[in-house]
Amino acid sequence: MTVHIVTIGDELLIGQIIDTNSAKMAQFLLEIGAKVTGKTTVGDEHDDIIGALKIASASADIVLVTGGLGPTKDDVTKKAIADFYGTGFVFHQETLERLHRILDRLGKPITDALRDQCWMPQNAVILTNLMGTAPGMWFEEGGKVLVSMPGVPFEMEYLMEHEVVPRLQGRFNPLPTVHRTLFTSGEGESTIAEYLKNFEETLPPQAKLAYLPSIGRVRLRLTVSDVDEIFVKKTVEEKFREMERLLPPEIVAGYDNDTLESVIGQTLKAKNLTLSTAESCSGGYLAHLITTVPGSSAYFLGSVVSYANEVKMKQLSVSEETLRQFGAVSGQTVQEMVAGANRLLGTDIAVATSGIAGPDGGTPEKPVGTVWIAVGNQHRTVTKKLKLGKDRLRNIQYTGFYALDLLRLFLRDLDQNA
Repeated sequence: MTVHIVTIGDELLIGQIIDTNSAKMAQFLLEIGAKVTGKTTVGDEHDDIIGALKIASASADIVLVTGGLGPTKDDVTKKAIADFYGTGFVFHQETLERLHRILDRLGKPITDALRDQCWMPQNAVILTNLMGTAPGMWFEEGGKVLVSMPGVPFEMEYLMEHEVVPRLQGRFNPLPTVHRTLFTSGEGESTIAEYLKNFEETLPPQAKLAYLPSIGRVRLRLTVSDVDEIFVKKTVEEKFREMERLLPPEIVAGYDNDTLESVIGQTLKAKNLTLSTAESCSGGYLAHLITTVPGSSAYFLGSVVSYANEVKMKQLSVSEETLRQFGAVSGQTVQEMVAGANRLLGTDIAVATSGIAGPDGGTPEKPVGTVWIAVGNQHRTVTKKLKLGKDRLRNIQYTGFYALDLLRLFLRDLDQNA
């Protein structure tokens, strides 16, 4: 089952909007054992869209299209698809009735542009979109499938989950496929590959290991596909556990959809511990990461963004002498920030950050990218110095990651020292 993805929109070509739809669709397809063989992005031009559809349909069993289904004049995808198949249009009364129900609740009239959305290519099977006004469309001809969906990400995701994926599974009966993912933290891709060099050579042909690196972490996705479902399940579990045993335990951070934030949250809840942050150079980014986890209010009590030294002293009780002798960007300062946050917010553990994010403000002794982080409770505090680059945003992101990883290891040490 091969798939070619086509995304449509001038805004994608000029970089005004980042194409996240392709990545999300690929994730859905991966879960059902489909292989994405190509991706094409074209603008809102009728002939360009038809050209892209011809290339895509010639190279894959399935073509997934997003974009260009709205009510404005630049939304030309529907007309291009109809011309691609050489078919006319029919009025879809059910879509009009659904639009009436939506707009009546909002107290708004149906415009001529919205009414025009109800005209569909004659050969389309309509896929109901409960997240928006434009429905999806399923086409099938000559053993090939084409699916057109809105470009709005949450609308596309709804259609993929509730309409497209179930239909593809029923139509193509893909091979039984199982994925397991191990989430590592604190080591780079090349180091992890060295640990697993011999392991990869022992994998059967039905198995594949993928390295998915990001800032400071690597996901290892093991996939097994075969006609024998029992073999698939048995092999993926055996090989997954073998892979895990080959890695240092301290870098194994979680599994499957885990993130550092979610793993830390699970640990804090299990230990009935509370957390706070005291942030300078990260400017609240660390607190943002922590609170992206649903239910984080059970353990995260709050944050102090102490950007100015005055706030460090008044709110976090960092001593003036420490700042004068060692500076705001120092191990001594972040240690006192940790203690101050725990006292002020009444938490069991605090994380602190202070650094020079850039692009200016550095000195020969403390260049741009110098960052100190600390994690501690009333008994123990650990610090770490980072030497990052000159890009401000990346420095903030790296600081957030390394602070979370230091917290993860601190919590791990609590278990070992218990």
